[in-house]
Amino acid sequence: MAEKFIIEPTGRLMGRVEIAGAKNAVLPVLAATLLTGARSVIQNVPDLSDVESMCCLLEFLGAKSSFNKSGGELIIDTDNITTYEATYELVGRLRASFLVMGPLLARVGRAKIPLPGGCAIGSRPVDLHLKGFAALGAEVDHSHGYVTVTAPKLTGAKIYLDFPSVGATENIMMAAVFAKGKTILENCAVEPEIVDLANFLNAAGANIRGAGTDTIKIVGVNDLHPTTHSIIPDRIEAGTFMVAAAITRGDILLCNVMADHVKPVTAKLKEVNILIEELEGGIRVRHDPSQGLISADIKTLPYPGFPTDMQAQFMSLMATAQGTSIITETVFENRFMQVGELKRMGADIKIDSRSAVIEGIPRLAGAQVTASDLRAGASLVLAALNADDVTEINGIHHIDRGYFNLDTRLNNLGAKIKRVEVEVK
Repeated sequence: MAEKFIIEPTGRLMGRVEIAGAKNAVLPVLAATLLTGARSVIQNVPDLSDVESMCCLLEFLGAKSSFNKSGGELIIDTDNITTYEATYELVGRLRASFLVMGPLLARVGRAKIPLPGGCAIGSRPVDLHLKGFAALGAEVDHSHGYVTVTAPKLTGAKIYLDFPSVGATENIMMAAVFAKGKTILENCAVEPEIVDLANFLNAAGANIRGAGTDTIKIVGVNDLHPTTHSIIPDRIEAGTFMVAAAITRGDILLCNVMADHVKPVTAKLKEVNILIEELEGGIRVRHDPSQGLISADIKTLPYPGFPTDMQAQFMSLMATAQGTSIITETVFENRFMQVGELKRMGADIKIDSRSAVIEGIPRLAGAQVTASDLRAGASLVLAALNADDVTEINGIHHIDRGYFNLDTRLNNLGAKIKRVEVEVK
């Protein structure tokens, strides 16, 4: 049974919200548990459909998992891996499923994975992953929609990434954990989620240095041991709640958030006249009634630039700001999929290649809209909070992939969101 959101007009969102563990950090860490061959305890795990999909994939490979959802603790036992091949049905749900390739290659010398699924936000080729595996000594074969990598043993190498891809950095780093000698990975992505993955692996006995910089050095080890690891807070969820405070001209205290991780969002919110305070208990985001919300220009870039995963949410905010804003998307070529739906809500947006020109209006209008992907879905929820009539959002399974109980948590701040079942004909 499909579901949709019905969102009524709301006033200022007020109160306190706890930020969940990062989706983009927990998924690679779960893949990395394949390297331990033992029982890993992962804490601060968000209860998301993407996490469930990754656990299903690991269980298909032979792992056992137990998730205490209320406590956010996930136990994964990867002692008995029974297959190196994943099915299309499992991998098609989740792009991050491709991250099991590096650990499988390192541990059992072979992996066969279908080309991954995920949100349809543009071309995200896996060639950088495969080039890295080949540099470590693996043979790569493409046939019938599957990628097979084989290597009786892996040997450390110097690898330069043509683009600082997060997924490629993570996958190659995991594959190199057991490679003989030293691997030097250059032009790496520097996202906090990569640091979190390296911290997990190092706690389990890996020898990784430089994560969070553009050069990572991995000295191969013989094995890893069980460990307990807590996932970092989700910077994109934090950014989404920050925009929720701004678009409703509200006042929200975000707890369990790392201020350094949201600096680009903080800077832009300050630029549009939103007040940000870093407090001992978190980050307070509020609107000063004496200051109007003004336009700003944004260009998405790899971390530490403005995150592509916050572009859609910020577009909803700029649709209600005074003046003209220009948002330029440089990371993915098809990430303006929310524009058509926002225009149905009255937004004045024009697309010119990879830029969106937004003329702000005082308030959006309620409408029937559909989420095309995770972050586009979040942008529609934020837009609905500002709308002057009821908004219905279909396709909310995309939102559930990356936000834990978004409707309930916004309602706790004063929103009026109902989740209702929709009969599929």
